[in-house]
This record gives sequence, C-alpha cells and structure tokens, in this order.
Amino acid sequence: MPTFVPRLRHLAEWKQDLVIAFGTWVLGVLVYLSGMHVLLGGKDDTPLWIRLTELTVLCLLQMLRRKVPLGLLCGLAVLAVDIAFGPSLPIFVIFTDFLYATTLYGSRRVSRVMIGVAAIGTLAAVCLALLLSAQWRTAILIAFAFLPFLVTPVWWAANVRQQRDIADNERANAVQLATIGELDRKAAVAGERSKMARDLHDVIAGHLSAIAIQSEAALSMATADPKLSRKVLESVRENSVSALEEMRAMIGLLRADTEIEPTAPARLAELSKLVESARASGLAVELGAVPDPASPLPAAVDLTAYRIAQEALTNAMKHAPGGRAVLDIRSSGGILTVEVRNDLQPGHPGDGGTGLGLLNMRERAAAVGGTFTAGPSGGRWLVRAELPLEGS
Repeated sequence: MPTFVPRLRHLAEWKQDLVIAFGTWVLGVLVYLSGMHVLLGGKDDTPLWIRLTELTVLCLLQMLRRKVPLGLLCGLAVLAVDIAFGPSLPIFVIFTDFLYATTLYGSRRVSRVMIGVAAIGTLAAVCLALLLSAQWRTAILIAFAFLPFLVTPVWWAANVRQQRDIADNERANAVQLATIGELDRKAAVAGERSKMARDLHDVIAGHLSAIAIQSEAALSMATADPKLSRKVLESVRENSVSALEEMRAMIGLLRADTEIEPTAPARLAELSKLVESARASGLAVELGAVPDPASPLPAAVDLTAYRIAQEALTNAMKHAPGGRAVLDIRSSGGILTVEVRNDLQPGHPGDGGTGLGLLNMRERAAAVGGTFTAGPSGGRWLVRAELPLEGS
C-alpha cells in the first residue's frame, strides 16, 4: 500500500502534464495558423514548419515541467531559438508555464531564486527597452507588455505554494493533535483501569476477606456458642450483600447500555458497620475519636478515609486474627487524620506480602492531596493517613 499510493499520484501527474501539453500545442497551432503570433510587429519571414517544430518540441518538454531545473533549462533553450528567429507569442506563453512549475515544484531555495529572478528580470526588461527604443513611452509600453510573461507566473506559483505549505502544516498539526488525543485517551483509560482495579481490590479485600474470616469463626464455634455463631453469620450475610451492591454498581458503570440505579459510595457514616464486621471476625476493635456527623466532609475525603480504614482493619483481621486494633479518626487544622493501630504477630509483615493494600491506600491518599505512612511503631503496626479537607 505505501508504494501503491505514490504510483497512483505519479500517474495522475503524468496525465495532467499530458493534457496541458496537448492543449497548449493545439492552441499554439491555431495561433500560428491565424498569423497572430508576431510580437514586435512587421512580417514574420520564418517558415511555418520551423515555428511548428519549436512549438512541438516545447510542448513535449512540458512533460518535464516538474523536473526542476531540467525542464526550465530545456524550455529556455527553445525560447532562445525562438528569439533568434524572432519572438513569437505561443512560445513565450508556454514558457511561462515552465516558470510557474519551477517556482511551484522546486525546492524552497529554488522558489526563492525564481522570485529574485523575476524581480531582477523586470528591472532588466525596463532598462533594456529604454536603451533599445528611441522613445521612452514606447519603451515603457514594450516593457510592461513583456512583464506579465515573467512576473505573473512566478507570483502566482509562489502564492499557490504558500497556500499548499499552510495546508500541509495544518494537516501535520491535525495528525499531531490526533496523536496527542489518542495518547490522552490511552492515559485516561489506564487511569480509569487503575482506579477500577483499586476499587475492586477494596471490595474483594474488605468484604470477601471478612466473609472468609467470619465463616471460619462461625464453623469453629457452631457447637460451642450458637448465639455468637448466629451473630457472626449475620455479619457474613451483611458483608455479602454490601459486596454484591458495590460490585453491581461498578458493573453498571462499565456497561453504558444498561440503566442501573446508582449506589451511594461508602462513607464514614457507615463506620459502625465496618467496626461491627471486624469485631464479628474476632478482632477486638476499639473506636476512638470519630468526625462529627453534623459536619459533612468533602465526598472524596469521606470515601478515601472510609476505604483506608476498611483496608487497614482487613489487614489487621488477616495478619493479627484475634488481636486488638484501635481506630482513630479526627479532624484538626483542616486535616482529617486516619490512624489504625493493631497488634503485630511474628511472620506477618502487615499486608500479606503482596503490598497491594498498602499501595492502594497510598494512591487513595495521594489522589486527594494527602500523605500516607504504614509500618511498625512501638511494637504495633501503625497505618496513618493525613487528608486535607480544603481543595479536595
């Protein structure tokens, strides 16, 4: 395909040049036969066959009009022969096409040279006419009669070339903008995929991990304490329903062709359910300071704080089962601080070795302009996030 397109373009250019050459030849023959080809007046003593030969050769050379500067030089040679026999109108008119083609199809340097040649040639034509003519008025008229043959084709070609360059630049800019747009689209898709992966991890790691731990606890205490076992199973059901609702909402966002009622994202107002679920898994959770429900938080900060608390408690349930954890959320100086401290057990680094939970919490905090730290502190595992309340 890349080689086929240039061949088609070359064939179209060849056909265009052939039509131009044949058309100018027919018009030239008609002008010579009518006797209107004499430029300087008087009688033309040159045989007609010589004029027609010049015309035919020059028209054949028009097939080389795009070959710069070969076409111009060959055309100039025919023009010199015509001037030697006496200048004729068809040869001068056809030669202007060589000037036009050289300015249009040549390199930028050649185009600039042609503009300079046209300017100098104009001045030289006026001076030469003044020197050769006895009357200055006649000289000026002769000079201006010849100027269109030199100035007009060069000026016209320069203007067409300028518009062509502008169009090429616009096309190149359009291609660049399309490329940038495609890169932005891919970046946006990658960002959305990362966000969706983070949300899916929160749902799976939070709810389903709690379900697994609580199910194991219910099985171990089914005969020992039926009442407590029933409470754990109720917590399992609640986590299952919550996980299904969040998964349903997320799938609804991915499927634009279906209409699903939007589900409100989790907020700190539901913190009590999160704590009860962790307690049902056997983790002794102590709830410290919590934000005042009467003072609403920015939606992004509210969701981020809830997800960080959920992930931290889930890690505590997995890596310190039966241990103790302290959840503290406080607001001061325009900063919402989320802290989760839990017991450390030997052999458990804090996130199951994968690091996805810590990575997701760090990304969530950074997304709202906050900071995140996690690591051992005073014999316990500490998760701490500071989230700005303004500009989130």
